[in-house]
Amino acid sequence: MMRYYPTYSLLAGCLMVLLFHACKPGSKAPDVSHIPMDVSIQRFDSALFSLDTNNLQPGLTTLHASYPVFMPIYISEIMNMGAYTDSSREIQQQIRLFLTNPDFRQLENAVTAKFGNTTSLQTQLAQAFRYTKYYIPAFHPPKVVTFISGIANYGAITIDSILGVGLDMYMGADFPPYARIPDYPDYMIRRFAPEYITTNCMQVIQQQLYPAPRNGGGLLEQMIEAGKQQYFLSKVLPQTADSIRFGYTKDQLQWCHENEKMIWQFFVQNNLLYSTDWQQINHFMTDAPSTQGMPEGSPGKIGYFVGYAIVSKYMEKHADVTLQQLMESKNLLEIFKESKYRP
Repeated sequence: MMRYYPTYSLLAGCLMVLLFHACKPGSKAPDVSHIPMDVSIQRFDSALFSLDTNNLQPGLTTLHASYPVFMPIYISEIMNMGAYTDSSREIQQQIRLFLTNPDFRQLENAVTAKFGNTTSLQTQLAQAFRYTKYYIPAFHPPKVVTFISGIANYGAITIDSILGVGLDMYMGADFPPYARIPDYPDYMIRRFAPEYITTNCMQVIQQQLYPAPRNGGGLLEQMIEAGKQQYFLSKVLPQTADSIRFGYTKDQLQWCHENEKMIWQFFVQNNLLYSTDWQQINHFMTDAPSTQGMPEGSPGKIGYFVGYAIVSKYMEKHADVTLQQLMESKNLLEIFKESKYRP
């Protein structure tokens, strides 16, 4: 199954830490330097655009042999060209049109210019994988493959044991093509930047390791599920700013901390915590520039902040619970009860 992250996928001294770093209650990041981790990044995007479009079939056959799992998914689901076979004339024609399209070639050139050296990304992913291995011993690091989707909102995906990174979704907020796509408002475009790659990658890995239940339950349960995800990310990315993890601006995150009690009272007084109305749930759990009904300065998907606060309080009170045990826990309401969360 393919999972993907659309890129569109806690008082004075501590406040600065909260704004810029992942602050863990009562603990600091463990030493994981002893954990071996070899990460190599395979440039599928470069290999694809290096094919000879005048003699495509042999190149496609060779490329498919190098990427037997990723390539068919890339062609059929990411590029939506249909079921892949290297002998299909129709598929070959669609790929040829894609590879010779001036806009796509210009995009690939821009991606190559910006990400010609992926050493930094390789180092960041290797460290995140070490932390994941430390907390989840059965974790096997995926193979990392880069691609471009034609700015089709595929920031990071997992396919079996492969982690795919859509580099064209991380060109920076000032990349001109983003502004020309009506589906991408400013609050989304500001996250189309390299500093979000590792967070988005670890999010889809978390979703693959611990899929959310199909029946998500009420709003409170969905907030706690989101809080578990955020707590996981805070542990495997301990040097990543909280604002990056949440996808908030620094001002929005500061607003949340300053108004945490008010946010909680809003949910309680409006009898929202146990709501199963999908429209109400989406209102607080899906991406948006802000949360309607709350004062100016609030971020969208504010339920993630509340959920993380609850889970953090729970883990603070239960030091014997491991990250793996937390992630495997299905009794979300018990986590809330045991957290005794009351901001």
